[in-house]
Amino acid sequence: MPQASSLFTRLEYRLAEQLFHTRWLPRSPRTQRLTMHLFQRCADAGHPAALSLYGHMLFHRAVTPQDKARGARYVLEAAQGGDRHAQYQAGQIYEHGCAQYPSRDDRAVTWYARAGEAGHPLAAARLARAYRDGDLGLPEDPERTEHWQALADRNAGLAESLDTSEVGTRH
Repeated sequence: MPQASSLFTRLEYRLAEQLFHTRWLPRSPRTQRLTMHLFQRCADAGHPAALSLYGHMLFHRAVTPQDKARGARYVLEAAQGGDRHAQYQAGQIYEHGCAQYPSRDDRAVTWYARAGEAGHPLAAARLARAYRDGDLGLPEDPERTEHWQALADRNAGLAESLDTSEVGTRH
């Protein structure tokens, strides 16, 4: 029955995504609770996009430290699964730290590099700035700055063309 469960999770995610992006639907607290509940169910079931999106929302909008840590855990799980948006967010988590995940420049650089190489323009731009300014424990390096900036520029062009074809984009 795993396939039925997987199909049901995908359907729940599509419903949550539609509720999240529908502008004509009233933004009632009830609709918001339902949407968040659906995203949570999908993330708990291991749906990659739900892990990334719901984790991002929890990490940035959670009130309690426990919810913020749970959001970070979801994001890191999605990042390990190869989601480029989650990889960028993992870099942010390790750059700035939170209760459960203290700041670690080496891990931030690793996640930014993975996201940048996977096509995330903000991740590549962050590494370009880091090499230009000597941030994140990296030495100032004009050659690497140029490499990451060129990749950021190329990724930004790719992201713009993808944004027109994707329903929900995240940064």
